[in-house]
Amino acid sequence: MTQMIERTDHADRGRRGRGPGRGPGRGRSVAGSAGAARTARRKEALHWIAVHSLAVAAALFFTLPFLFLFLTSVMSDQQALTRDLWPHTWEWGNYAKVWDTPGFLTWWRNTLLYAGLGTLLTVVSSVPVAYALAKFRFRGRRLSLLLVIAMMMLPPQVVVIPMYLFWAKQLDLSGTLWPLIVPMAFGDAFSIFLLRQFLLTIPDEYLDAAKVDGCGEVRTLLRVVLPMAKPGIAAVALFQFFSAWNDYFGPQIYASDNPAAWTLSYGLESFKGAHHTNWNLTMAATVLVMAPVIVLFFFAQKAFVEGVTLTGVKG
Repeated sequence: MTQMIERTDHADRGRRGRGPGRGPGRGRSVAGSAGAARTARRKEALHWIAVHSLAVAAALFFTLPFLFLFLTSVMSDQQALTRDLWPHTWEWGNYAKVWDTPGFLTWWRNTLLYAGLGTLLTVVSSVPVAYALAKFRFRGRRLSLLLVIAMMMLPPQVVVIPMYLFWAKQLDLSGTLWPLIVPMAFGDAFSIFLLRQFLLTIPDEYLDAAKVDGCGEVRTLLRVVLPMAKPGIAAVALFQFFSAWNDYFGPQIYASDNPAAWTLSYGLESFKGAHHTNWNLTMAATVLVMAPVIVLFFFAQKAFVEGVTLTGVKG
């Protein structure tokens, strides 16, 4: 009996010595929680590395060509054709040589006229048509929309011969940019469709309230619709401006026989032909042609992205 009492007291003292929470099961649970936390942190770190590695790879994929273009533009004539990727001497005078090339300023002026005036005419002519297709209810509305979509699917090369015969033979406007600018005053199928999709996102209650206050359709369009449609108009304007700025096919068809009417895209091709061994000057001219549209996009990208993302919410 005495031995049993002593063993019981010894067990009680052992349990009191370990205290609460110090049992072997509790220790294993704490160790398991710590291991799970370390595993979660490790997975989170690996996920972060994987995502950012893909982002860095994509960024390099898009930026390395521009970097190569810029580095080549500031190389000397001898180094431009070698395998060296970093300039031995920074030839900033290449840009001055390009700017002083005969006709380069004329190409700039023609491109600004073509892109700027064409964009303005496209927006002015496309907004009323898109507004009518989005907010008016009339017979033939769906057919009109189908015709607009069909015009989007029609390649410009299909109608180039009859259009050239009309502008060059009937109106004698070959050697100018007017055959490319004047048609923009009659709207553009893609711009009409994009604006129509954006105008569908504007609630009809705003238009009804304006009409209750005595506004007609034109005043409602100018005072209510246009301020609310600024992102969509900005997206259409940027699309049209970039398309006209980079257009090579149109100037080649109508203005190739008149160097005074060349644009930057077509003049750059002839510049490369004139300096086929001077790739540094060709790259410098390319940088000068690309710089305005890149700067314009960075300043207007917020409105551009907003206009594109909000388009197509309603069908």
